[in-house]
Amino acid sequence: MNIVEEILKIERIEIERKTKNHLKQYNSGEVKHLKQLQFHKCLKKNRWVFGGNRSGKTECGAVEVVYMARGNHPYRKMTGATTGWVVSLSQQVQRDVAQSKILYYLNPDWIVDVVMISGRKDNYTNGVIDYILVKNVFGTVSKIGFKSCDQGREKFQGTSLDYVWFDEEPPHDIYMECRMRVLDKNGDIFATMTPLKGMTFVYDEIYLNKFDDENIWCIFMTWDDNPYISNEAKQSMKASMSADELRSREYGEFMDVGGRVYPEFDERIHVIEPFDVPFDWQDKLSIDPGFKNPLSCHWYAVDYDGNVYVVAEHYDRDKDIAYHSAKISEISERLNWHRASNGMINALIDSAANQTTLASSRSVADLFYDYGILVNTNVNKDVFTGIQRVKSYLKSADGSTKLYIFNTCTNLIREIKAYRWGKGESPIKEDDHSMDELRYYIMSRPENKRPPEEKSIIQLEKERLIRAHRLRRRNE
Repeated sequence: MNIVEEILKIERIEIERKTKNHLKQYNSGEVKHLKQLQFHKCLKKNRWVFGGNRSGKTECGAVEVVYMARGNHPYRKMTGATTGWVVSLSQQVQRDVAQSKILYYLNPDWIVDVVMISGRKDNYTNGVIDYILVKNVFGTVSKIGFKSCDQGREKFQGTSLDYVWFDEEPPHDIYMECRMRVLDKNGDIFATMTPLKGMTFVYDEIYLNKFDDENIWCIFMTWDDNPYISNEAKQSMKASMSADELRSREYGEFMDVGGRVYPEFDERIHVIEPFDVPFDWQDKLSIDPGFKNPLSCHWYAVDYDGNVYVVAEHYDRDKDIAYHSAKISEISERLNWHRASNGMINALIDSAANQTTLASSRSVADLFYDYGILVNTNVNKDVFTGIQRVKSYLKSADGSTKLYIFNTCTNLIREIKAYRWGKGESPIKEDDHSMDELRYYIMSRPENKRPPEEKSIIQLEKERLIRAHRLRRRNE
């Protein structure tokens, strides 16, 4: 081989190396998967992506692992080598999905060694890998280990880890074992999954975050969020699925929605970023009193078209009326909330507030009055009728929405997602305090029985601005 052939060979190798750096090409073009970037930018320690098939969820999980192993995470400060696990449902799924994706983003030049469970080391892409040793930017070596849930919980014991990636939903005992593995290093749990198993622990502990864990973050990815899927491919996938299946496989929604009181609730529509509410939109507060149980209080505003906005929240337990009143006054001052001519704050409250407490011979309503909150106990407590009215605000007969909740009202959002039917026609009376006072408020609103009118230019422009705001929010 002469010198010219040697040079040409070197040039070909360099071109191949550049084209194989898929990590560098990831989300680097003009068209970007914005929700994948949101996932990578989030600094929470327990991140979950709920997505349909081909929404791009697995892609971002694999890239996150490679970022961690290489030490060049674009949104996190890395200080050295890492050790982590990639957890799949089975070894076959590991080989075909998570392992394949990681190898796609690992430049071969970065791989120090591959240890196999089965298959040949010189053909590791077609075998089942035990672990990969990876060069990182600090000049040391990171370790990516692979586990499968069918191995059982005992195989997940003993090691301190920097991260664990669950590709699809693990059993609860394995999830808890992996949380222990990252405890010593204050490491990360992240998961990418299509919620096909119904209302499991992931629904309660992650989606609803019933333990109020500040480290939990979750996001939904849909086919529409993935800019690399053509409309033709979307239509082809939709054509072969039922409506219920589409909710899970296209939108990543939890499948078992039959027991939910408000299946109409959709975070992507009803939960919005806070904005400065005009003074003349301000309406009333609504309170469900509690002592050992939480007291739930929300601030409600109404625009000129009758759309309701829940703009602030006070939610606390094991406190007295003096404490709650002080908090309500403090939030009202911050919001510059209107008061009556006598300086009182107006609120609706459960009629049970007319009863006296064990600690006082005076009623809860009287005690609130002493602290400057004038409560109206004449509320409509018809549960079934109230639920139907709330449903009509979430989604009316023509498909429009008239109820929006600021994303700072976390307890109201959690309760409305978890609110479920019990036996008969009654919801389960548990963790429903915000649900009660939401009904009190919606039932206080006049029913709109007027026939629909032709929309004015101002109304049409307002709707256009709302749609643009939602689109910007979704793309952030």
